[in-house]
Amino acid sequence: MSVQPIGIFDSGVGGTSIWKEIHAMLPYENTIYLADSVNAPYGLKSKEQIIELCVKNSELLIQKGCKIVVVACNTATTNAIDFLRKNYKLPFIGIEPAIKPAALNTKTNAIGILATKGTLSSSLFNQTSGQFATDVNVIEQHGDGIVELIESGLLESDAMRDLLNRYMEPMLNAQIDYLVLGCTHYPYLIPLLLDILPPSVKIIDSGEAVARQTKAVLQQHNLLNNKTSNPKLEFFTNGSTRVLQALVGDFSDPKYLSF
Repeated sequence: MSVQPIGIFDSGVGGTSIWKEIHAMLPYENTIYLADSVNAPYGLKSKEQIIELCVKNSELLIQKGCKIVVVACNTATTNAIDFLRKNYKLPFIGIEPAIKPAALNTKTNAIGILATKGTLSSSLFNQTSGQFATDVNVIEQHGDGIVELIESGLLESDAMRDLLNRYMEPMLNAQIDYLVLGCTHYPYLIPLLLDILPPSVKIIDSGEAVARQTKAVLQQHNLLNNKTSNPKLEFFTNGSTRVLQALVGDFSDPKYLSF
């Protein structure tokens, strides 16, 4: 079973930022990435709709023989991870905004969180925020429109720059020194954000932590692939293969799949 693939899904192409971290840490693991771009963004959907989509994605990856599933979507994790873990036997890895390191290390006592509405309104997010950031000024910002632009191949557009400038303004006014990216699409914004933010603001995302957790869970269940041959890297989307290819690069040729 150790040679079976790691399954990864997201509400579109953003979770490839997580896939890259996993592949860098576990280069010989076979992987299947699923981009549910037709239904992106998940952040504006109800909890029931999100769970339904996560079940569909998970079952497709299970049918393809995955030994573990990484929910590479903050909104999906915060709304559906408990349901998935209760209803399926294989391990599930989730992702949520890295509030803890930002809250513990801030010197200005102000941090920014850029995330979807679905993540910021979830009980899991509020539980984590309440545990680590009660004495910190947390500037929350819904990233409305960002996912749609990325999914449309407009990552570096003027429209994206305008959005980010507008979203960062209240955070800069509050003198944040940490910006937490609460959506797996958002690491692709880092080059743009570095142009907007002063050097004193540190940007945090959860990609490397998710990769470490994935490796730890595979070790715990004796599921690490010990072969050192070239891995099989598969990418599927129900949206634009061109956009997915642009973010993944030369690792594989993404396939269109209706799901």
